[in-house]
Amino acid sequence: MVTIYALAAYLDDYLASAEFQDYAPNGLQIEGRAQVRRIVSGVSACGALIDAAIDRGADALLVHHGYFWKSEPLPIVGMKRRRIGRLLEHDISLLAYHLPLDAHSEYGNNAQLARVLDLEVDGPFGAGRMPIGLHGRLRQPLAGVDFARFIAARLGREPLHIPGTADPIRTVAWCTGAAQGYIDAAVAAGVDAYLSGEISEPTVHVARETGVHYFACGHHATERYGVQALGEHLARTFDIDHEFVDIDNPV
Repeated sequence: MVTIYALAAYLDDYLASAEFQDYAPNGLQIEGRAQVRRIVSGVSACGALIDAAIDRGADALLVHHGYFWKSEPLPIVGMKRRRIGRLLEHDISLLAYHLPLDAHSEYGNNAQLARVLDLEVDGPFGAGRMPIGLHGRLRQPLAGVDFARFIAARLGREPLHIPGTADPIRTVAWCTGAAQGYIDAAVAAGVDAYLSGEISEPTVHVARETGVHYFACGHHATERYGVQALGEHLARTFDIDHEFVDIDNPV
């Protein structure tokens, strides 16, 4: 058992959350009961995940996508009121870590995606002072269509593949979630392929005209693994119960 304040302080330090300029506050977003014996983790603090946390008797909910985004309306009404109201009614804390969880070298989304896809990591990838993506290589070269099949088998979701010219693929960069804009950095890095969660209309043209394979593997599908691994780490560290709940999301 651990207090929610000690748990939040540990995570803030462990994930170096103060180092990131993020789109939402990282850390303890909603305060529940003081003592934590059981946590539920999930990708996004949606209504279905909150219901699952309540059903499982959770003291705290640990997510990648929490609340209070910079572009979000401030009034606590409608869906936001229902979500926050359910957490307060059942005295459940909400812990959310966005970019710090993407970037962590062991339990981050990108590090864990490398583990799931069996990618060799060479180093960080991305833009800015704190790059959150990674670059590396396949264990063995694969044709683009074969790499797409491999991704589908590992993630349980068919990726959208925009073919490039390099075949077979040897080098790859990746950044989970809505990081399709980093394809320009992937081109500059000279990799054969770039993998992310989402895709935008310009991404297709960049891939076709530069010859870099692009794989849109799903925002949710690429970000299931970091929060799950972090929750398991907390369970071992503090001797508390943890359960990851995967709320299906096709995006």
